[in-house]
Parts: sequence; C-alpha cells; structure tokens
Amino acid sequence: MHENGSARDTAISNPIRCALVSDFTIDGLVPLLSSQSDPPAFETRSSPFGQVMQMLVDEQATPWSFRPDIAVVWTRPESVIESFGRLKDGQPISLEQLLPEVDIFADALRAAATRVTAVLVPSWTSAPYDRGTGIINLSPAHGSAYFLLRMNAHLAEVTAPAGNIHVLDAGRWVALAGERAVSPKLWHLGKILFGPEVLRLAALDIKAAARAMRGQTRKIAVLDLDDTLWGGIVGDAGWENLQLGGHHPIGEAFVGFQRALRALTNRGVVLGIVSKNHETVALEAIDRHPEMILRRGDFAAWRINWDDKVRNLIDLMRELNLGLDAAVFIDDSAVERARVRQALPDVLVPEWPADKLLYEKALAELTCFDTFAISEEDRARTKMYASERLRHSSRTSTQSLEDYLASLNLRVHIEPLGADNVKRAAQLLNKTNQMNLRTRRLSELEFLEFCQGEAVSAYCYRVSDRFDDYGLTGLASVKLVDGSAQVVDFVLSCRVMGRGVEQVIVQSLIERARAQGAERLTMEYAATARNAPCRAFLEEQSRLTRVADTVYAWDTNVPYAGPTHIVTDATAVSKPSVTVEQDPVR
Repeated sequence: MHENGSARDTAISNPIRCALVSDFTIDGLVPLLSSQSDPPAFETRSSPFGQVMQMLVDEQATPWSFRPDIAVVWTRPESVIESFGRLKDGQPISLEQLLPEVDIFADALRAAATRVTAVLVPSWTSAPYDRGTGIINLSPAHGSAYFLLRMNAHLAEVTAPAGNIHVLDAGRWVALAGERAVSPKLWHLGKILFGPEVLRLAALDIKAAARAMRGQTRKIAVLDLDDTLWGGIVGDAGWENLQLGGHHPIGEAFVGFQRALRALTNRGVVLGIVSKNHETVALEAIDRHPEMILRRGDFAAWRINWDDKVRNLIDLMRELNLGLDAAVFIDDSAVERARVRQALPDVLVPEWPADKLLYEKALAELTCFDTFAISEEDRARTKMYASERLRHSSRTSTQSLEDYLASLNLRVHIEPLGADNVKRAAQLLNKTNQMNLRTRRLSELEFLEFCQGEAVSAYCYRVSDRFDDYGLTGLASVKLVDGSAQVVDFVLSCRVMGRGVEQVIVQSLIERARAQGAERLTMEYAATARNAPCRAFLEEQSRLTRVADTVYAWDTNVPYAGPTHIVTDATAVSKPSVTVEQDPVR
C-alpha cells in the first residue's frame, strides 16, 4: 500500500483500536498489525490466555476497557466446540450435537459485536499434516474435515444477520503457508499455534477489513494496454497479431487476467485505461479482437494518447469525480510505475510481475478492493459510468450548465430508511468520502440502532435521469433536539454531485423539520482530508446562517427554493420502521 500526505498521516495518528481474543498465543500478530508500513496501524489489547467465552460475553472484561473499534476472535475448534473435541478423540458425533454448540459460540460473538464496529473471526482450520480420518475425512458420517466445513459454513450463516460479524478465510492462509503453517513443536513449547507466514497473511486481511471499515477501499483499477491487457504493441503488430487467447500460454494468461478484471467489476470496482498509444488503434483492438473479454463498455473512462501518464491519470480521476486515493495503477513498465508512485503517492501502485503468466495471480493477491458488502448498485457501477459518458457528450452540445441540467430530466425519489434499503444505505455511509458531513463509519447494525433512537429520522434518496438509474445515492439522518432539527448524516455519492440533488436533500429536510415543529435545521461539519466538497456546498448556500465555525443553520420558516430542473416524489416520508432483532445475550 502506498499512501502519503494527509491520508497516511491520519492513518498513523488515528490507529485502529483492536481487541485480540484467542485461546492460543497470538503475540506474533501484534507487531504485524502495529506496523505503520501498511496503514492503518493498530493499537491492540489481548485477552487473558484461554478465556474466550468469558471475554466475549463479559462487557467489563479486559479487551473492552479501551473501547476497541475491531475485535479479532481466533480460536481452535476443539476448544470452543466440545463435540468437535470429542470427534478429534475418535468418538462418534452428529450435526445435531455439533451445530447447537456453534450457535452458542455465535451468541457470544453477537454479544461482543455490540461493543465494536466489526468482529473478525478467522475460520476454524486443521493442520495441513492432519489427515483426520484419512480417505474418509470428508465422509458425512465420520470425517472431521466434513464436520469442520459444516461448522464454518453454519457460523458464517448464523452470524451474517448481525451485519458486523465477518468470518475470514483462514483456510487460505494455512494452505498458502503449507508446511510452515503449524508447528507441533511451537505448540508444545509455547502454545503458539500458527507460524509467521499464517500470521502475516492474517494481518493483511485484518488490515484490509479495517480499511473497508473506514471507507478506504479502492474503487478503480487504471490499466495500461500494451503488454498489460494484451501481449504485444498494438501500434506495431496490429490488433490481429496481439498475444491474446488462442492456444499460446501467454495469450491464455491475458484472457484469464481480463476475465479476473471483469469479475472485479461485478464487485463494484470500475476499470479505466491510461495508455501511451493512438486512441483509434487501441480502441479498434478492444472493439474487434475476437478474444477480448473486456470491451469498450467495460471501462468507465480512458486516456489513450502520448501525454505523461501522471497528467492523464489526474485528468481521468477528475472526470470520474474520484480522489486519487481511490485508484490502483497497473502497468507492466517499472519506469511508469515509479513515475506515478513518486508523483502521485495517494495512488496505489503495486509491484507487477515481469512474468505475464502471473498477472492473474498478482491481481488476486491485492487486498485493496475488499469490502464488507456488494450491492446491486455496485454491480451496475460500470454501466452508470458509461451512461455518464453520454451525459458528458450531451453537455458539450448544450449552451449552458442550466440547459445541460434541464436536459437530463433528473428525478429524485425520497423514501424512509427501511428493511429494503438499509444495507445499501449503510454501505453508502461507509464508502462515501467527499459529500459526507461527518464521515461516520457505522456497521449496518449500529446504523439501524441509531435510526431507531428517540426523535431520529433517516431518509434515502434515489436518483435517475434520462440516461440511467443511479439507484440509492443519497442519505440523510436527523435528530430533533430542543426544538431544533440536527442533521447527523448528510451523504451523497460523487456520481451525482453538482447536479442539484444536494439542494433537494436540504429542501426535503427543511420541509420535514418544519412539519415536525422545528424552527431551525442545523448541520455541524466535521472536516476530514477528503470531504472539503461538503463544506464548499454549505458555504455556497443562501439563506444560511453560520452559527459557529463549523455549524450551519437554516430558518425552517423561510422557504428554501430547490432546483427547478429536478422532479421529486416521496413515499411515506415518516419515521422509519426497521426492526432490529434483539439477541438473548444482549
């Protein structure tokens, strides 16, 4: 991870507070998490050895004394699931005995989840050398591997509704570490279960989760073309002679790499191109080569010319209204990578293998795109950017900004927060950085519980125009305090910023506050390194009173004129009715 400037400084000065709860010696994980070379750095507290269940259910226990942001709960299956321990001793068990014990462990995790933003639970594993019951190790009747698979799947299923409990794939760490994963000697000498390589891989995933929690997930992969997306120089060889597909190993490797990139777009990551090439020649290859997996419509934007790639990358990100810290730059040229890394330290520039057969593996190893949830809006993001190109073309043909906005036929639908939209709303809250009043990061459960609070209302805003449906792109929450309506969250996706939707949100909040008897609507701005556009919007508002350095207010009795080019409609804009399931242990 290459971060620098204010973003890196914030990561160092504001470390993630993490509680480590385990039934084995986990001290080797602490320096890996505390390292500042891969932000964010962690401040950790460990639980007393071997007291997992007590630590999880007792809110006065040691790990919770410093108000952690994250809890990592890493256990051996035989230590927390008694039936599995009997299975390892060769005794017969059944799923009817086993799974209720997993439910009890899940209840304890849910108790811990009420105290932190996220609980990370490495899945249960066995040692690579442990053959269990040999060739029948996956037998539903006798196989410990079978029962372990069912335990992990059941744990993931029953904890998923909590929204902030995430089961990590520790089996992958153990598989990659191989013989170095587990040492019986270290266990007997110091109750050290896993070797350094497993802990290193665990730290990578835990830090990826922390970045996702803070809304620092990367959003776009910006790619070179020649010898990056295909083999060969298209300007010299022509698109017909590129190494792509066919029966050649390198050609097959590029197809696999492109397929992996397209899979990323289904997770909400968008693709861009920055390449030194003739645009018409490069686009012809993308459009016409029969083995291309990625086509023109799979890219949100491109800069294909002979200009400096740093300048092109800045220009491309500005077009997409994304910060440089949202970008990952992938290029086969070490010279170009070094140039971008030095000039744009907020851009992540991973080292890239010289061996083209390893491109797909290098992409799969990146943790920077990890996120806690994938929504339908995420899957449609590339299509939305393609529609944005059409909007841009439309704007160039109009005479003024007002004419352009009027030509879009914008519509905003306002709806209360509810069971159907809370997942996307929580995702928007956690991923949006620029138009974000306070940049609060809450789990879905935490956000639900806040919105269920007394005198709190929350609203979602769906935006569409004649080109496309943006989906749920706006969010606001308001709390009534002493006759004043205080805006707690004011969030808008960068994809619809600057088109008047901000004013629609303010207008709707003022009208709602007036209906509730509030004479004033206030917003308190909390500055971050990335939300300056939100303050700029507030500073531009007319009929607004600045009551403190970062507090802004509107008189609800004074009409607020919203934009005339947007049509709004609403469904039952009232107190959200969302049921939060209460767990017995809470």
